[in-house]
Amino acid sequence: MATRGGRTGRAVTAVRTPKQRGGAAAEDAGLRHLTERGLALLARNARYPEGELDLIMLERDVLVFVEVRMRSGSAFGGAAASIDRFKQKRLQRAAQHWLLQHHGDRWPACRFDVVTVQGDGTIEWIRDAFAA
Repeated sequence: MATRGGRTGRAVTAVRTPKQRGGAAAEDAGLRHLTERGLALLARNARYPEGELDLIMLERDVLVFVEVRMRSGSAFGGAAASIDRFKQKRLQRAAQHWLLQHHGDRWPACRFDVVTVQGDGTIEWIRDAFAA
């Protein structure tokens, strides 16, 4: 487990909830799924004030920002339906930060993909899931 200094200078143990552990397992499964299909990992869990980019990958010459979603069932539309327009905007703004940080004003071709991991282990890769 990771530790970090708190305000009082004491070490704080990072305790992960079952939901966080499940999310990390879904990201691992999604990463494995994409790398098996030829994508290369550039970054993982890039955090910005607007939100977090789960996976940043490269497919040939296209930069791919990947949102990984896990759901135990299809109630409420499943994992893909949980990425509403507000979440999309937050991901787009976080991606802009990453692009500025790593590419300045010369951005490569990009797209936003979604990888859904269902409770039964089924993985679905949705390419170009939403437009920037």
